[in-house]
Amino acid sequence: MRKAIKPSNAPRPRGPYSPAIVADGFVFVAGQAAINPATDQLETGDIKSETRRTLENIKAILEASGSSMKEVVRVGVFLADIGDFEGMNEVYKEYFPEEPPARTTVGATLPGINVEIDCIARVAAPAKR
Repeated sequence: MRKAIKPSNAPRPRGPYSPAIVADGFVFVAGQAAINPATDQLETGDIKSETRRTLENIKAILEASGSSMKEVVRVGVFLADIGDFEGMNEVYKEYFPEEPPARTTVGATLPGINVEIDCIARVAAPAKR
């Protein structure tokens, strides 16, 4: 089964993609940025504030998918300036304090943003009745 997830408390897609797809017990979250879902506006600032807003968006998408930050198994981080690694990492540790997921971090050309993050997480099994 494949299901698109489009939560109202997460940023609207800026193109022809779904914020997340649930398939085969996993949720695949598309790259997210520091867009405030309430205003639908980009919240640029320092790397720490952009990382925090981005991870809050991912958290909302995961929860709408029946998952959580604790179920994340893989993360991709894209930085416009690889020199921002330490600042991003400081905030990242707040969201993954123990047994963090596998992660790749790369420098990338990004469209007016400093960080983009995607992830894959397990979806909690439905409760047995």
